[in-house]
Amino acid sequence: MTDRPSVVALGGGHGTAATLRACRHYAGEITAIVSVADDGGSSGRLSEVLGVPALGDLRKCLVALAAPGSDLAAAMEHRFTEGEMAGHALGNMLLAGLIHTEGGLVSGLAAAARLLGVDGTILPATEVPVRLTASGIGGPTTGQAAIARSGGVEEVDLEPSGASSPQAACDAIAAADQVVIGPGSLYTSVLAGVLPRQIRASLQSTSAMKIYICNLRPQLPETAGYSVADHVAALERHGVRPDIVLCDTTSGLALGDTRFPLREEMLAGSNGLVHDPMRLSAALVDLADQHRVKNKGS
Repeated sequence: MTDRPSVVALGGGHGTAATLRACRHYAGEITAIVSVADDGGSSGRLSEVLGVPALGDLRKCLVALAAPGSDLAAAMEHRFTEGEMAGHALGNMLLAGLIHTEGGLVSGLAAAARLLGVDGTILPATEVPVRLTASGIGGPTTGQAAIARSGGVEEVDLEPSGASSPQAACDAIAAADQVVIGPGSLYTSVLAGVLPRQIRASLQSTSAMKIYICNLRPQLPETAGYSVADHVAALERHGVRPDIVLCDTTSGLALGDTRFPLREEMLAGSNGLVHDPMRLSAALVDLADQHRVKNKGS
């Protein structure tokens, strides 16, 4: 492609990190807007003790866009196994320190990006700590970790509901050519990243092509029995309507009622468990080219 698009990736966890690795191959500008609702593991412990938003998903995205061969990026993924540090990732602690010394979450992330030689911008979905809440068949549930262990979830929300998003995140969505949502845990990563009101409003008003990358298979128990259509229905219940859904059903995920624009591609890696960044990149490039041609003709 001749013109390199501006791409925003939304979500959290390993799924958004895979999307960012794909985006590196074709995007001109990359912005990741990442959920900070995780309350498990090292992220949850640091959030409780230091009052900082969850840092684990932010760390994963920083590492995904770090300069190739970065020793610091490799060290950030190191997880201690002994003593009071057991379970903590070094990168989470580094980020916590930078937030303190730089005077805020966004500025701390920018400092980390400079140290890592990050090719892009990493922003939190909200600037303050938030908790994920859920309702569904099993009744109300609070906390990302508890929700991930639940089945029958129908709706999720954030506490506090009015938590503000960085203006830079809203500006990036407004200026984007392509917004990529997912893949990842549907309720606890993907929707957790798009729930903030300002993010949803920006998604509804942007002229960018909004692409949802569906998971390769249901995640147990969070989305047990879900089809591609069920994933999209959950997005729509929360005010997010993608322009097209990109999916790979070769690992056994059913399509369901495909009334929405859909594109099936071979996206899985060799183990069939995770998305292959090169295959994902090729599909996203093609969609970007189609969107550009359509806009020129309109």
